[in-house]
Amino acid sequence: MEDNVFEQIAKRYDTEERMALAKVIVKEVRPALNNSKSKSLIDYGSGTGLISLELFDLVDSVLLVDSSQQMLDVVKGKISRKGITNSKVLHSDFTQETSKLKADIIFMSLVLLHIPDTKKILQQLFNTLNNDGKLIIIDFDKNDDITHPKVHNGFSHEELRNELSEVGFTSIEMKTFYHRERIFMNKDASMFISSSTK
Repeated sequence: MEDNVFEQIAKRYDTEERMALAKVIVKEVRPALNNSKSKSLIDYGSGTGLISLELFDLVDSVLLVDSSQQMLDVVKGKISRKGITNSKVLHSDFTQETSKLKADIIFMSLVLLHIPDTKKILQQLFNTLNNDGKLIIIDFDKNDDITHPKVHNGFSHEELRNELSEVGFTSIEMKTFYHRERIFMNKDASMFISSSTK
């Protein structure tokens, strides 16, 4: 991302609204990580770790990956303050470089909408997963009230399912789990969770 807006807002990113939304997402994702104690998790586009630092107890290791170094500096502080021993950070942008990483689970929350070429990033994530690995995506349902030059206006389940399938994912499940006023560009919106297997 040429002009990384997230660098500028990192230190004030954790607003009450974002923390409240993160709690909703954590509650939805925790059951999807049942029986993952031996597994490695990558949180791609982790931001300040609002979600994956609430999931670290369910997996063997967490790698928080973000293209904003400032966000990761905030994460490092949280890891240190909370005494979390199985979580690390990595400054990387899979849209610009090929990932050499491997993981059993990749989690991506409200990140896909910021990535212009969704199919390319899904392919990168597919290649990063170990066989039988799982990709969990949280994002907004498609919303025609929203137009922004740098952000997708959410995703239709059918279109995303097709892209995941074309990339090679199977067992694709998707459901809308939350609706709230003014959570997406100040508009009412709903969020979905998608889970697919390599």
